[in-house]
Amino acid sequence: MRKATSVVAATFGFLAGIAGLEHGIFEILQGNIHPVSFMFPSMGTPCNAAQVWHAFEPAMTILPNLLVAGILTVVLSFGIIFWSLVFLQRKHGGSLLILLSIVLLLVGGGFFPPLIGIAGGIAGTRINKPLGVKPAGNLSRFTAKLWPWPLVIFVIWLLGQYAVGYFANVFFEKQYGIQPGFDLITPAAFDLYRLRL
Repeated sequence: MRKATSVVAATFGFLAGIAGLEHGIFEILQGNIHPVSFMFPSMGTPCNAAQVWHAFEPAMTILPNLLVAGILTVVLSFGIIFWSLVFLQRKHGGSLLILLSIVLLLVGGGFFPPLIGIAGGIAGTRINKPLGVKPAGNLSRFTAKLWPWPLVIFVIWLLGQYAVGYFANVFFEKQYGIQPGFDLITPAAFDLYRLRL
């Protein structure tokens, strides 16, 4: 089993579930109303999404009621958290995390949480796959030495974005966004490098 890949997959799934919970709670607080459209701000009105960096947590739902969407989002988010921490290492664990993340997107879990869950699911599909047998190159050695810091930085960024956004709204709006791909490459390189030792 790829230990570092497993840690990344579980962490991404856990974070997707936590972020999905946030969307679900905001949708429940809006009550028994119809969403303004297919896409809507999960934090509800009154708001002007153009004035704040988080755009009032945009989401989408195929459901006609925000209360039902919020409840389903919360239940599904808890399911994603549980699945990521307990069952992700199983044979089809990563594939099911991808499926749960897509459903989270459709019921109101926002846009970013499902993307994190899909990234975690993709990593999860590689947990029980054998590592390649080609020798570790310079890039693999370099990324292996970085482990686990890209994951730590990603978690800090994800959890700290609200504080930074609150105190540095204009700056953060211009700088918002990070590519999680490097977080997925580093643990695989670490596992491969460790196998070579």
